[in-house]
Amino acid sequence: MKTIAVIGSTGSIGTQTLEIVREQKDLKVVALSAGKNIDLLEQQIREFEPKIASVSSEQDAKELYSRIGSGKTEIVFGMDGLIACSTYPDVEIAVMAVVGMIGIRPVIEAIKAGKEIALANKETLVTAGHIIMPLAAKNKVRILPVDSEHSAIFQCLQGNQGSAVEKIILTASGGPFRGKKKEDLINVTASDALKHPNWSMGNKITIDSSTMVNKGLEVIEASWLFTMEPDKIEVVIQPQSIIHSAVQYEDGGIMAQLGVPDMKLPIQYALYYPIRRKLSMKRVNFFELGTLQFERPDLETFRGLALAFESIKAGGSLPTVYNAANEYAVAKFLANQIKFLQIAEFIERAMDRHTLIKEPDLESILETEERTYQYLDSII
Repeated sequence: MKTIAVIGSTGSIGTQTLEIVREQKDLKVVALSAGKNIDLLEQQIREFEPKIASVSSEQDAKELYSRIGSGKTEIVFGMDGLIACSTYPDVEIAVMAVVGMIGIRPVIEAIKAGKEIALANKETLVTAGHIIMPLAAKNKVRILPVDSEHSAIFQCLQGNQGSAVEKIILTASGGPFRGKKKEDLINVTASDALKHPNWSMGNKITIDSSTMVNKGLEVIEASWLFTMEPDKIEVVIQPQSIIHSAVQYEDGGIMAQLGVPDMKLPIQYALYYPIRRKLSMKRVNFFELGTLQFERPDLETFRGLALAFESIKAGGSLPTVYNAANEYAVAKFLANQIKFLQIAEFIERAMDRHTLIKEPDLESILETEERTYQYLDSII
């Protein structure tokens, strides 16, 4: 029996992780954390009976406690609650599925506590990869990628770790606006951007996919996870989302991981690595599929992807600005306060204004995030 914490249990990755728990029977949920969705968290607590559960606020913690009483589950809240769930003594592997930079401290503390990390929180490595990866190596903790693309790359590297990698091929669906030009996107709405052709995800990541900023974040994350220079990471549009990513070796051979667009496979692979377990999900049928398409990304229309390469090449604190400006702009777009094309504009303006910090510590990273928000507040 493997014991797990699910940090972000009411979101897309969290709920799919719990689907795997239901199917496999040999995973025990010890800790759960959620933001404000206490109705769903209450259901999860009653079903999985974790030893500890966390919510974002003290008020929600009191409400949740009033519902479930003083039973088997301790109720905590806030950042201290997230960390308590991530580092709970009985936890073997922590599934980090929260969205945003709120995930950095829980990941750091879980690594210090010796927990394996199933990482679905992009922002952790995007903003603090220079802290996280050496810390994991020092504590001999494995960071197992949950993003479908990074899991695909990780799978393609198995058995070839001693081989020379020529480049990583990071695939993208192209999102709902694939093939569109800037003039086509002037008046698109949040409702338009949330209609992803292949994947069912949370609102923030779906908007990121529509701008291709999500792919930009994945480029930065891949550079840290696989110790790869950004010039050796190539983004390829693969509209069917069947090839989840690939690795090209120096002999010209390419290893690719294929599957239907379903996050349960990479989640389960991280939970059971290096063992592959049977999973109830649809299989790829090549005869029904017929063809696969490949296209170059349009870096002019989807400026957010080009800015990601600029930020990781500069390094230091600039990826934090890229990430924070995007989080801010996406929230404003979802609230109908800015237009779609302004998302990339806000990222670029924040990056242009920033004074680079070469080796930011955690405090500097969080200060950079806050200053980015303050600057964008001043111009909106």
